[in-house]
Parts: sequence; structure tokens; C-alpha cells
Amino acid sequence: MAKLFPKSHIIGFISSIVLTLLAMTVLVLDVSFASKMIILFITAILQASLQLFLFMHISESEDKKELYINIAYAAFVGIVTIVGSLLVMVWDM
Repeated sequence: MAKLFPKSHIIGFISSIVLTLLAMTVLVLDVSFASKMIILFITAILQASLQLFLFMHISESEDKKELYINIAYAAFVGIVTIVGSLLVMVWDM
């Protein structure tokens, strides 16, 4: 019965909620902009790592090369999307 209970998923879910609440709390508190950005960046990296390892089972794959290629492609698509959005919406290009 212990194998049927998703303990790691429950821990990951609670950790995700805690990280989200921490990020939201930082935005409400009266701290400097640089401190807010640093804390938000750290919580975002932790949240992404948590999602990859606990929910997407990144550590359970046999083929590590394919896994890293997929992560690199996802990062590339994300960066292109963000830079493209900034070019159009902020820098009027």
C-alpha cells in the first residue's frame, strides 16, 4: 500500500504551493526592486527544478542525451518567445 501512495507528489505539490506563496508575499512586501527580482528569480528556478524532477520524472529516464536535448530545446523556445515579445511590445520593433 505504501507504494501506491504518491508521497513524492504530495511533497512536491505542497512545496510548489509554498514557493508560489513566497513569491506572492515578496511582491506585497515593501522591499527594494532588486531584492524582489532576486527572490523571484530564485523561487522560479526552484519551482522549475521541482516540476522537472518530481512531476516530469526527469531523473527516471534512461537516455540522458535525449533528455538534455529536450530541455535545451524548451529553453530555446522560451527565450525566443520572451525576446520576441519584448521586441514587439516594449521596443516597438
